[in-house]
Amino acid sequence: MAPKETTRILSVRRLNQEGPGNRSLAEWWDSERNSKTPEAAAIEEAADLLRTSDIPVAFPTETVYGLGADATRSDAVQGIYRAKQRPSDNPLIIHVDSLEMLERVLNPVQASPTRLTKTAKNSIPEIYHALIDRFWPGPLTILLPNPSGSPLAKEVTSHLTTFGVRMPSSPLARLLIHVADRPLAAPSANASTKPSPTSAEHVCHDLEGRIELILDGGACGVGVESTVVDGLSEPPAILRPGGIGIEELRTCAGWENVQIGYNDGSLEVKEVPRAPGMKYRHYSPKARVVLFEPDSDEKAVSKHIRKDLEDTAIGAHMIGILRTRNWKQGLGLLSDEDIEKTLKPIPSLVDNLVGFSAPVNDRINGCLAAKETFDCHLGADVETIARRLFSALRAMDEMEVDVIYVEGISDQSGDLAAAVMNRLRKAAGAELRV
Repeated sequence: MAPKETTRILSVRRLNQEGPGNRSLAEWWDSERNSKTPEAAAIEEAADLLRTSDIPVAFPTETVYGLGADATRSDAVQGIYRAKQRPSDNPLIIHVDSLEMLERVLNPVQASPTRLTKTAKNSIPEIYHALIDRFWPGPLTILLPNPSGSPLAKEVTSHLTTFGVRMPSSPLARLLIHVADRPLAAPSANASTKPSPTSAEHVCHDLEGRIELILDGGACGVGVESTVVDGLSEPPAILRPGGIGIEELRTCAGWENVQIGYNDGSLEVKEVPRAPGMKYRHYSPKARVVLFEPDSDEKAVSKHIRKDLEDTAIGAHMIGILRTRNWKQGLGLLSDEDIEKTLKPIPSLVDNLVGFSAPVNDRINGCLAAKETFDCHLGADVETIARRLFSALRAMDEMEVDVIYVEGISDQSGDLAAAVMNRLRKAAGAELRV
């Protein structure tokens, strides 16, 4: 079945804002369904599609928007790869609403409701118990052995003997999983290699016409994907950095010696990825991205950009600047007086994105000016930077810039900072220290 010509967006923002309160997911759902709210109708339709359709449904989590499909049906999981145009050797993370649902995956033969209540952790390796107690629900994915007779579709694991799973902290995401009553395979809801989506509009931009339904829960709070860890190796390893960092993990029993098991490049073609995000270039806008290390000298950065603007081989007539902690507005490409004269707000999903322009034939300090330069301050604190990063990259694409120059942040200044730099290095065509 092909998706409809127009992808529909249904708002469930109220549910995302209110949450269940002190109620269980079941009690929350009963209340919404009995009240016949529009949000309940949207959730029910999405859950029905997840159970019966081979076309995935997009929904918000606390990290980024996910593209969900029933993880137990091969045709449904294949629909994710088709919609994203994602290589099929890139494994998927499954999402569960509870430990009981995870037990049904790990122990499908004996997973009766009575047994689940008493032994929800019994099939989970003990190395993960402390992490689950502290970080679930939350942006943490753990790697587990795929059991004999696994109900998971083979496309989820890409023929690996393990699978990744997390329990999102977003109550809306857990409610959808609860109503669908299926574990959901759910990578980010973007076209493969593009910046991850943190709003329903981002999803629609990439997947319009490829999927039928997007649940709009508003902007995502974290902005980068989950941390992925492997407790089956010795010592345990972080396979992808995210919102939960190495120092936090090291406070948990059995994880005192956890190591970094990723690099910020891509794996060689023949290597098998142990987790999503390890093999291919990701998070890339159409524009060329040049990442400057955080200790780069601002005057040298400005000089480098001016040289790029003069280089006819590069041909940059529209540029974007993503600032974080130290760069000043415009990086000296225009005088303060010129910025004041030409500064204008740019419509965008990103707060504080502004641009200034100069005629193509003008020369600034002896070099050809960009036709238009767009300047975005992502913020000074790492939480704000992470939350705005993917939106800013997408906004620059909307402005059709040729090159995006990014001020990096120290990946030693916290674990979320390491996640931000990991994403930027995968997006960048070049990384410079000047």
